[in-house]
Amino acid sequence: MPQPSYVHGTSDTPLLGETVAAAFDRTAARWPERDALVVPHQDVRWSYAELKERVDALAAGFLALGLEPGERVGIWAPNTSEWVLTQFATAKAGLILVNINPAYRLPELDYALNTVGCRALITAPALKTSNYIEMLRTLIPEIDTAAPGALRAAKLPELRSVIRLGRERTPGMLNFHDLPGLATAAHAAQLAALAETLQFDDPINIQFTSGTTGTPKAATLTHHNIVNNAYFVGLQMKLTEQDRLCIPVPMYHCFGMVLGTLCCVMHGSAMVFASEGFDPGATLAAVERERCTALHGVPTMFIAELDHPDFAKFDLASLRTGIMAGAPCPVELMKRVMQEMHLTEITIAYGMTETGPVSFQTSVDDPVERRVETVGRVLPHIEIKIVDADGRIVPRGVAGELLTRGYCVMPQYWNDPERTAKAIDAAHWIASGDIAVLDEAGYCQIVGRLKDMLIRGGENIYPREIEELLYQHPKIEEAEVFGVPDPKYGEEVCAWIKLRHGESATEDEIRAFCKDKIAHFKIPRYIRFVEDYPMTVTGKVQKYVMRETMAGELGLPEKKSA
Repeated sequence: MPQPSYVHGTSDTPLLGETVAAAFDRTAARWPERDALVVPHQDVRWSYAELKERVDALAAGFLALGLEPGERVGIWAPNTSEWVLTQFATAKAGLILVNINPAYRLPELDYALNTVGCRALITAPALKTSNYIEMLRTLIPEIDTAAPGALRAAKLPELRSVIRLGRERTPGMLNFHDLPGLATAAHAAQLAALAETLQFDDPINIQFTSGTTGTPKAATLTHHNIVNNAYFVGLQMKLTEQDRLCIPVPMYHCFGMVLGTLCCVMHGSAMVFASEGFDPGATLAAVERERCTALHGVPTMFIAELDHPDFAKFDLASLRTGIMAGAPCPVELMKRVMQEMHLTEITIAYGMTETGPVSFQTSVDDPVERRVETVGRVLPHIEIKIVDADGRIVPRGVAGELLTRGYCVMPQYWNDPERTAKAIDAAHWIASGDIAVLDEAGYCQIVGRLKDMLIRGGENIYPREIEELLYQHPKIEEAEVFGVPDPKYGEEVCAWIKLRHGESATEDEIRAFCKDKIAHFKIPRYIRFVEDYPMTVTGKVQKYVMRETMAGELGLPEKKSA
């Protein structure tokens, strides 16, 4: 009987039964003088002892505002020191941190704040072309005449406090740097007492998942979910107190706040922010200046760094490890990162927000081919199975949908039992929507998304396979493959290709390159050369936008075949 596509991560290392606050305090006590947070654009360089002092003061300030354990505090801001302070201060005060995407517009902000009933909102004054202060004044006109901390807003009935970053004053808003000064000795005593009552199964963080259809879902994560995930992810990278991690990925996402800052805290490493938002030049400069040993990023970030015009001028020899995740990681890109950026021990991580987030990860000890061609093996204490359309486990080597079970799975979508029940079945498995293959040794390959798989004339085609081939073409920098409607075959293969700077190519040249390397029906019928792709803030390519664009251009109805 063939071996089934089921695996569970075994380990001599037990799960940690502690809260975020307990983990933070343990690290601060063990390595008080080591660098904790470095943010050059804010002139911040704090040791763990200094960070703890500031976190404790802010947590007491939250209590002075009247915020109570279990209430929700939103943060709408880019990567700054205040984000990190808020992350750990809310955890200490027993508050649930709600991550608000910096790209959200008013309707999305309104939806997010009301869905989870935020009691307070911490906001940057502005970011790029978005004036957050003016957006909030539009959404909450009552704020102009409200006493700070005593807001009553028709559209946001639960919201009481808006807290702004920066030194300027805004009517009706509190200033972030004033919060610690609100606390008294009684609030400090209250904070200390809280530490004894917080439980690791308590919810600690809400993140809105970005879907292409429907409203975002409020994935609710516990201390247990993210403390253990950050800890075991760090072990895979062999992170220690000697490491310095550059974090250019956004903090509002699990990549930044779990695999980034919390991962550092779990292992005593230094957190380095290069800039408020991703900037390839600033990232390279920060790695060189701070002698970073680790670097995170989605594939498009690493491509931007490698192709930066001054790339060769930066000394990146200090780099060793990190994570590439958030989107499919092309094999050729992984090879370039390892060779040209000195990231010889970089890992690939795979998961989803609802699983806190990582379930599979490569190890620094894995053979190179495993580290560039798979997403590694399942992490300790997590179960995985791969099933067919009927929910039956498939044999090893057969593609199917990947499902996850274990400590990492969120307990719920906030206050949404219907969506929760649809996502998590009676046996506590959560479906990923990803098509995966598990080999005999337990290494996993993600071969595509269920919604991205296209069916041409009855043949199942996984875009990832074609993309990997196109990445081998010396002129191609990026490639995205998707299906477009076709009256004869149901769907046809389309590729959007971004060429390397200064290169040119023809559609026939690309098709000739593919010939005899993949089956004829997988060779793209439609090819477009583009300068960029429609992207989410986290660097994920929006294939549905590309599909709609091409369908419109070709005059075809946008309807995927069954």
